Amino acid sequence: MKKTLTLIAVLCSFSLLGISQNTFNKGDKVLNAGIGLGNALYTGSGYTSKTPPLSLSFEVGVVDELFDEKSSLGIGGYIGYSGAKWEYSGWGWKYTNFIIGARGVGHYQLIDKFDTYTGLLLGYDIVNSKEIGAIPGMNGYSASGSSFIWAWFIGGRYYFSDSFGAMAELGYGISYLTLGISYKF
Repeated sequence: MKKTLTLIAVLCSFSLLGISQNTFNKGDKVLNAGIGLGNALYTGSGYTSKTPPLSLSFEVGVVDELFDEKSSLGIGGYIGYSGAKWEYSGWGWKYTNFIIGARGVGHYQLIDKFDTYTGLLLGYDIVNSKEIGAIPGMNGYSASGSSFIWAWFIGGRYYFSDSFGAMAELGYGISYLTLGISYKF
C-alpha cells in the first residue's frame, strides 16, 4: 500500500510538471527593448561617433499548442536604428540605418520561466548618408538606398517575475546579438 501511494504521488507530480504554464501564450503581449552588440555597419577607421544599434519589438501570442502543449506562435513588429559619423579634417559623412518590419515567432518552452523562440523578420531597410563639413567647391551631397530585407533569428527571454524579464537574440536585424529587457502585459 505504501509503495502504491508513493507511486501515485510521483506520477501526479510528473503530470503537474507537464501542465505547467507556458511563458508565452495566446493573447500575451510582450514589448522588447534592446541594444545591439556586433554588426557589419560602420566599421573601420575614421568614425568619430557611433550610435549603437537600438531596437524595439512587440509581439502578440496568436496560437497555442502549435506543435504540442509547450509551443505557441506570435506575430509582431520590429524597429531598429543605428548611426555613425565619419570625419577627416573637418569634412565627412553622417550615416543612418533604419529597419522597420514584421516578425513571425515560434515559441517552445524548454525550462520554466525561460521563453525560447525562433522566427523570421520581413522588413524594409532605409539607409541614408549626408555630407557634413565644408570643402570649397563641394556642395552638401547626400545619398540614400532602401531595400526589402529578411532575417532569421533565435532568442530567449528569462522572466524574473510574471511580467519583467531579460532577453537575448542572435541573428540579424540591426545587429548580430541583441541584449535587452522584456515586459509582458
